[in-house]
Amino acid sequence: MNKFCILGNSVATSRKPEEAPLAGWGQFVVDFLSGHYEVKNYARDAMTARAYYTERFISLLNSLNPGDVVAIDFGAVEQRINVPLRYHSPREFKEFLGLYVEAIRGEGAVPVLVTPSARCVFDVHGNVVNTHDSYPDLVREAAAGTGADLIDLNRYTTQLLQELGPTRARGFFRWTDAGEHPNHPDGMIDSTHFNEAGAREVARIFCSALLHAQGVPPGLVNPDSLQPGEYPPVSAEFTVTNPESALYGGDHVVGPPTIKSPGPSKIVSPLQKFSGSVPLGTSYLLFFENGSYLGGTAVNEAGNWLWRRAVSWPAGEHLVQAVGLTETGVSQVASVPFTVQDHVEPPVVLGPREGALSGPRPRFSGTAADGVAKVMVLEGGRLIAEAPVREDGTWSVRHPHDWKPGTYQVEFVSVFSALHSRPTPLTLRIHGIPEGHWLRESVIAREGCGEKCEHLPFAGRW
Repeated sequence: MNKFCILGNSVATSRKPEEAPLAGWGQFVVDFLSGHYEVKNYARDAMTARAYYTERFISLLNSLNPGDVVAIDFGAVEQRINVPLRYHSPREFKEFLGLYVEAIRGEGAVPVLVTPSARCVFDVHGNVVNTHDSYPDLVREAAAGTGADLIDLNRYTTQLLQELGPTRARGFFRWTDAGEHPNHPDGMIDSTHFNEAGAREVARIFCSALLHAQGVPPGLVNPDSLQPGEYPPVSAEFTVTNPESALYGGDHVVGPPTIKSPGPSKIVSPLQKFSGSVPLGTSYLLFFENGSYLGGTAVNEAGNWLWRRAVSWPAGEHLVQAVGLTETGVSQVASVPFTVQDHVEPPVVLGPREGALSGPRPRFSGTAADGVAKVMVLEGGRLIAEAPVREDGTWSVRHPHDWKPGTYQVEFVSVFSALHSRPTPLTLRIHGIPEGHWLRESVIAREGCGEKCEHLPFAGRW
């Protein structure tokens, strides 16, 4: 029996019942394939193209036989420039995809490249937001360049979410109100990972596309199994009748809700989560801005709640009001002001100066805008260092390895929440003893950091 293998990250990972409502689309692929293939799901949490290639890929290659099929689903984790050990520059990511295709073909198996599935993120107009930057395009380019089959799961799931709209889409994700699921008593807002219904529908969509792929073996997919599932109902928060009456009328029978996050006047991202508690007897919470209803959430037995708006917040200043519902009336009104930032200004680099000569271990320093948590340093498009931003907005960092003499192009990127700035470029000139000079070659008896070195750029763990 041939194998159908899945490589990828947590979105495709098979889940155990105790992890419910979390589910991965890879665990349902078996329901749509013919009985001639054994499904092997090697997708794992936080797995990246580099990590799998350097840590696990050899074992997979040794197990492949001619006619096996390998689906390669990366691109959702590698884009995260704020996580150094996971980030892949665009070129690095694309190069790894090419290596996967070449190696799998070398064992007589069939590679299939897969774009990352869309996240449950909508703009204020109800359009699905691309949260993967250019990485789906990189997968498409790699497929075109190598001739590998492409399953454009990003495009298909974007279409799916657009059809559902922001009032229904969360019903396919691990997104629950407080008290709704025993595994998440305080609620869970996860716009990346699917629940069982969502994972199954994505697996069906994936296999529907696989059925028409040109390079896969015939008979891989069972076409009779591809009947669409049911769409989720409208979320409970959008079924509340006349919610504005709670804001402007009714008896105030309990005190106001407590809003713990965000704090007053904080700078937040467009996807800010709200959390807090309510007085005893409050069962549901409604949110408003300028008198208009935004949405609501249930409250658990302990009085805790968690909520995120179904669409992204537009940039600018906001004032949200929260009102609790009880059996006999409504709560007093709570409010919180905050400012939404939907872009990040590039960092200012103060040292070294543009084009100035530096020694072999230069100290990079500068300033960053309000709210920026850290500044990432890249050379040749690859991440080489990160600098935490201090309370006064300054930052500095030295790379632990000496730079060789020469001229280099270095870039600096500010990070705020899931947002990052465009790069600030710097031409760096290093003065030192040239490569091959006697002063350098006469003292080469000592090794560098050796095999255990994990300084950036991260090369993986072989």
